[in-house]
Amino acid sequence: MSAVDKAFHGLRRMISSGRLGPGQRFPPENDLCAELGVSRSSLREAVRMLAALGAVRARHGSGTFVSHLRPEDLLGRLALTVELVPLDGLLELFEIRRVLESYVMAQAAARITPESLETLRGYLRTIEATDDPAEFSEYDHRFHAEIARIGGSPSMESLLAVFRARSRHYQVFTLPEGAEFKRAGDEDHRAIVKALADRDPAAASAAAAAHIARSERWLDACRPPVTDTVTDTVGDAAEDTPAKTD
Repeated sequence: MSAVDKAFHGLRRMISSGRLGPGQRFPPENDLCAELGVSRSSLREAVRMLAALGAVRARHGSGTFVSHLRPEDLLGRLALTVELVPLDGLLELFEIRRVLESYVMAQAAARITPESLETLRGYLRTIEATDDPAEFSEYDHRFHAEIARIGGSPSMESLLAVFRARSRHYQVFTLPEGAEFKRAGDEDHRAIVKALADRDPAAASAAAAAHIARSERWLDACRPPVTDTVTDTVGDAAEDTPAKTD
C-alpha cells in the first residue's frame, strides 16, 4: 500500500467511525502525519482525494473540515466515475435506472400536485416544439428531474441525475433517424404525463419503464458518438480543493 493510500484509508476510517464527524475540523497536519505515519505531501494528496469525493471541504484560512456528509451530495460525486463508463457499461447501468425511474414515477403519481403537473406540461410543450438538440436535452433533463423531485428522496434525485447526465452525452436525435426517435420520445413523455395526471402509479411505472427501455434500445442499436455539449455535473468539485489541514 502506498503512503497516499495509507493516508487516504486512515482518514476515511476516522470519518466513517465518527471520530471526525460532519462539519468537524481536521486535527493539525503534523498530528495527523504522526498518527498515520505518512509525510505531509502524502497526507495532502489523500485530503485532495477525499475532497473530490465530497467528503471534506477546505476553508481558506481556517483549515479542512469534514463535509456535511449528506447522502445526496456524496452520491452526486459518482459522476466522477460514471462519466468514465463507456457505452457498453452505460447500457448495463440502464437496468438500474429503469428500476429506479419506474419506482420514482409511481411515487410521483401518488404525490403530484396540480402545480407540479402544470410545470411538467410546460416542459413537455417545449420538448415537443423544439428541434434544437441542446434545448431538447435541457428540457428533457428538467422534465425527468422534476418527476424525481416529486417522487423521490434527495438521494434518489441525485443518483438518477448522475445516470441521466451520462446518457445526455449521447445525442441520438442528431442521427439520421433522429426525427423518428424524437416522435417516439414525445409519445412516451405524453404517456408519462397522462399517467401522472390520472394519478395512476401502475401506469406511470409502466410508462417510465417503457421510455427508459426505448432509450436503451436506441443507444445500443445506433451507437452514437459522445458529445461534449452537456454541462459537467460534478458541480463545484474544483472549489473543494483542500488547503492545509493545520
